[in-house]
Amino acid sequence: MAIMKSVQIMSESPKSFEQAIKNGVTRMSKTVKGIKSIYVNDQSATVDDNGDVAMFRVNMQVTFQVKD
Repeated sequence: MAIMKSVQIMSESPKSFEQAIKNGVTRMSKTVKGIKSIYVNDQSATVDDNGDVAMFRVNMQVTFQVKD
């Protein structure tokens, strides 16, 4: 029986929500092995002084398998 663990992280990108998700998974995979799924809980963005989107942010749950 596999044991899974889930952690919540926030990631961001100046390009897109999709890139913010990829950045989070890439960063997590540097320290955690066996990532099985992600669930995006929330999306938000910051706006600069010119009214343009400056940063896309995602709050996501990352689930990975715990080794025995």
